[in-house]
Amino acid sequence: MSPADAPTAVPPMASVAASAMTPARRLRSIVSGSLGNLVEWYDWYAYAAFSLYFAKAFFPAGDRTSQLLSTSAIFAVGFLMRPLGSWLFGRYADRHGRKAALMRSVLLMCAGSLLIAVTPGHATIGIAAPVLLVVARLMQGLSVGGEYGTSATYLSEMASRAHRGFWSSFQYVTLVMGHLVALGVLIALQQWLLTDAQLHAWGWRIPFVIGAVAALSVLWLRRGMVETEAFERAGDAADPDAVPTERGTLRALLRHPRAVATVVGLTMGGTLAFYTYTTYMHKFLVNSAGLDGRTASLLNASTLFVYMLMQPVVGALSDRIGRRPVLIAFGVLGTALTVPILTALQDVQTVTHAFWLILAALAIVSGYTAINAVVKAELFPVEVRALGVGLPYALTVAVFGGTAEYVALWFKRAGMESGFYWYVTACIACSLLVYLQMPDTRRTSRIDREQPGDRERIGAMG
Repeated sequence: MSPADAPTAVPPMASVAASAMTPARRLRSIVSGSLGNLVEWYDWYAYAAFSLYFAKAFFPAGDRTSQLLSTSAIFAVGFLMRPLGSWLFGRYADRHGRKAALMRSVLLMCAGSLLIAVTPGHATIGIAAPVLLVVARLMQGLSVGGEYGTSATYLSEMASRAHRGFWSSFQYVTLVMGHLVALGVLIALQQWLLTDAQLHAWGWRIPFVIGAVAALSVLWLRRGMVETEAFERAGDAADPDAVPTERGTLRALLRHPRAVATVVGLTMGGTLAFYTYTTYMHKFLVNSAGLDGRTASLLNASTLFVYMLMQPVVGALSDRIGRRPVLIAFGVLGTALTVPILTALQDVQTVTHAFWLILAALAIVSGYTAINAVVKAELFPVEVRALGVGLPYALTVAVFGGTAEYVALWFKRAGMESGFYWYVTACIACSLLVYLQMPDTRRTSRIDREQPGDRERIGAMG
């Protein structure tokens, strides 16, 4: 048996942390985990936000759409590493703790951002420039792949049952906030600090330096996080079928095939819709709707800000009415309205009209994003929760979310842009079929089986 496969003992401090858990300490841990998530996603989205400026730096001269296709392809390559990251960090989190895995993921993100910031352009080092960009993106993909499953697990386990939907929604609050901060840096550089020529020449490096420094700050912040009680109690046989030496392994995960399939199905349409209306929307507004870059940035930022505020509201709603009705609402509205919304955006005449169309789309997507983390966490036992939440999700995102921009631009270059609208619709419809078949995880949560006294409280609720 290799050292990696050896049974992992819970650190002595674990029991102390569990016994000392107070509402204030719980809140501080949730905030620490969320802020780290913010920086991770800022670094991830800085690439998309500034790709319009650095595309010419890393790739040979060509038409604008071809250069954007190249940067979008590397964006997709980063997604291919997310399943590997979710496996490595998910396994680590299930064996050594959520806190330890979260600290290591943010350190890796720091390294990837710093590499992008210091890599010379194609005119200086030739083919080595895009190669190093790919390497940096692979590092970021590993980091984000590990971050998602572990942070979703951490927030879901740290929150109380009555407010689990609300608190876990902050994963997407900070995810969107990371996107907003990236856009905010872009807008500040565009509007007040640099000229367009300076941004194209060297200014695009600034956000990646900011990301690297922020990641180091979060590494220090996460040292004060408290490990979750669910992980500390993992040795108490929360799952009677679990084998201690297989904690966090693929073999243990495959004992829950229905849960794995459910994660894949519920993620497919949601992740594609999310990346369509967030990451790709900026390029869509410039490349298809004909808006200028600065207007598109402001429009994207304003809609994302309102969207961010929706997440806790929808999360709290799921604590009252259940997770399944919220997911079904997203599936029905997304299937019915995706084509009309994207078609109207393509021919939009005013900024105000574009704002309300995008906001309507994001309100629909909130039915997925606000609660998908907690739904996945509630499907798996503690021994494979971080791995179960992260790996099937990352595989699905790599296939559908990571390729959203590339597929959209491919349809556009082929002269069939509306084909992408129907592609998004079909994927949401497939997810809707899963929502209609799955149980409401608020009532069947595996987390609740592991918390002392939760069975009695569930019974009292009827």
